Amino acid sequence: MKELIEKINAEIEAFKTDASLQEEKGNKAAGARARKSALELTKLFKEFRKVSVEESKK
Repeated sequence: MKELIEKINAEIEAFKTDASLQEEKGNKAAGARARKSALELTKLFKEFRKVSVEESKK
């Protein structure tokens, strides 16, 4: 669980960086990276939910 949370936090930071670059400087490549991070975060959040539910059943 700890490793999963670390992955989520790292991906959030990457998203924030790239989203800011797109917004502030109009960097299209950063926008593509931000969208990719958003998709990855969706997967990680689903995994977190699954793991969290399993641990709460213990």
